[in-house]
Amino acid sequence: MTAPILITGAGQRIGLAFAKACLEQGQPVIATYRTYRPAVDALQKAGADCVHADFATNEGIDAFIDTLMTKTASLRAIIHNASDWLPESNDTDPGEVMQAMMQIHAMTPYRINLACRALLENSEQPTDIIHMTDYVVEKGSAKHIGYAASKAALANLTLSFARLLAPKVKVNSLAPSLIMFNPGDSEAYREKTLKKSLMGIEPGVEVAVQTLQFLLDNPYITGRNLPLDGGRHLA
Repeated sequence: MTAPILITGAGQRIGLAFAKACLEQGQPVIATYRTYRPAVDALQKAGADCVHADFATNEGIDAFIDTLMTKTASLRAIIHNASDWLPESNDTDPGEVMQAMMQIHAMTPYRINLACRALLENSEQPTDIIHMTDYVVEKGSAKHIGYAASKAALANLTLSFARLLAPKVKVNSLAPSLIMFNPGDSEAYREKTLKKSLMGIEPGVEVAVQTLQFLLDNPYITGRNLPLDGGRHLA
């Protein structure tokens, strides 16, 4: 029996697209979501095991891990896609912002990876962990300082877990920049953002799906942070 892939934050965008792609290939999926969306029902109808999970607290992480252990004895991969994007502002407490960002982007993958080590090592197939980081890890962000710092922490976790789990488990991260706009984004914002990369396009979730599959398929890449940014660092 094929071990499932765990995809956190699979209710929308990249997580949703990759979950769909896996299911179309006959790959079992355990998908987490924090906020219910109709896409969750669609995933479930397609065969995914969808689990509500709130990673904002350690108790929420513990509850999810306990649930996961009842569902499978092995995992093919973990894709850490769950994310939030809180800015610093006059209306927010900076300590709370930093704590929230570190909780979702660093503490959650850290604890799930450690708890699921045996599930990954029990699989008869090669296994993987992929952390979804961000282009801002290279550059920082004046408006999302806590977010950028927490994604940088996640990129560093990639290095440590690659050392810990080799050679059985490959551990990599994927650092996207613009992949797709949100429906409410203005034309001015879209035009400005497109100019930030050499390619100058909104590539869509397909490029992220292709890159995630590449990392899963390649047996000789571990401990790497793979950029997916259209040459933004040169623009």
